[in-house]
Amino acid sequence: MTQKSIMPLRRLPAGATRAPRVGFVSLGCPKALVDSERIITQLRAEGYDISPSYADSDLVVVNTCGFIDDAVAESLDAIGEALADNGKVIVTGCLGAKTGGDGGNLVASIHPKVLAVTGPHALEEVMGHVHHHLPKPHDPFTDLVPEAGVKLTPRHYAYLKISEGCNHRCAFCIIPSMRGDLVSRPIGEVMREAEALVNGGARELLVISQDTSAYGVDLKYRTDFVNGRPVRTRMVELARELGELGVWIRLHYVYPYPSVDEVIGLMAQGKVLPYLDVPFQHAHPRVLKAMKRPASGERNIERIRAWREACPDLTIRSTFIAGFPGETEAEFEYLLDFLREAELDRVGCFAYSPVDGASANELPGALPVEVREERRDRFMQVQAEISRRRIRRFVKRTIDVLIDEIHVADDGSLVQAVGRSAADAPEIDGRVIVRPHASLRVGEFSRVRITRADEHDLYGSVTR
Repeated sequence: MTQKSIMPLRRLPAGATRAPRVGFVSLGCPKALVDSERIITQLRAEGYDISPSYADSDLVVVNTCGFIDDAVAESLDAIGEALADNGKVIVTGCLGAKTGGDGGNLVASIHPKVLAVTGPHALEEVMGHVHHHLPKPHDPFTDLVPEAGVKLTPRHYAYLKISEGCNHRCAFCIIPSMRGDLVSRPIGEVMREAEALVNGGARELLVISQDTSAYGVDLKYRTDFVNGRPVRTRMVELARELGELGVWIRLHYVYPYPSVDEVIGLMAQGKVLPYLDVPFQHAHPRVLKAMKRPASGERNIERIRAWREACPDLTIRSTFIAGFPGETEAEFEYLLDFLREAELDRVGCFAYSPVDGASANELPGALPVEVREERRDRFMQVQAEISRRRIRRFVKRTIDVLIDEIHVADDGSLVQAVGRSAADAPEIDGRVIVRPHASLRVGEFSRVRITRADEHDLYGSVTR
């Protein structure tokens, strides 16, 4: 029923009445996933059960995505399915904040039978609607939840959201109109959640936001307290504090501001994973200006060189847009030259797609769909060879691998394990395929000797 794993129903003591059951569909990015985790945590804290099926649910909450057209269609389809199979649906998330052509709420106009619609990060609003349509139970013996809350990720890794919203107004993006301006969480609050996650078994924390480098800007880097110590609410200080927890710390959505240079030093010291997710989007200065992006291609090349000099093992992943309105063939070739020079490790590329409400829709020079797609294909062909070359540096090395899965044959024998290296974020990067060994455990680290690599994945054996 959902796009993510769901909590099983709890076993109640003999004679106890059945707790109200809420079905949950979680769509969209990791930031939306964290919103889902918080809502589910609150539901469980108040005694609700989370049901794995529409039929067993007393109502359904659908957390939507509204960023691109395909995501909008997927979210609307999920809402329709929940209405058809259950009938009682509360909608939240980014799509809930979008307006239709008549100026009214888009979801309500297409699905008028939904019980309620909210925007993103609206925990209190969602819970208020749940309370109204499915009054909360009171059972102090079954209300208990783990200290870190209910998670939709495996026990050994978790997303840590440090802020909401964004102060940028990129021409192709409507996230600020849905999630608002940057609102950073005080560093003490973030660290308390991080410590709870580690105490609950997380071996990797993935730091997420709309703009991780800007963390604390809205608070003027205000001092907060971490275990009684005064610490500034700023990205560098946060990375330093997280680095003392003894687990993998992976940074996502990091804009290439000068402050990142200080974090690279922590990576070189082994405090933070040598991994940066930097959304460059393009390289040509004119296109970047048209996109209203806060960076230039020339300085980015210089920064990448300096980062790798300071931390040779650094893995950089990024995303780009091909075929932005007005992009000339020469500007696209400039982007390809940047790609060849930067030699980024992990890269995704989207053919530009108009997003309802984005200012880029008004720009002149819209390119035909076939041109956008052709440029995306050419981009990925260039990147494929770069990725193959970059990943080969791990061959013949012994590295730490966090095991995500163990595959077992019908007779109970081990087939293989699937894990990730420091260079691999879950679900978006490559994997490490490990030959069977009795020492392998899901959620634990293994030392693995890498024997070969393909374009995306590594292959190896546990060292004895």
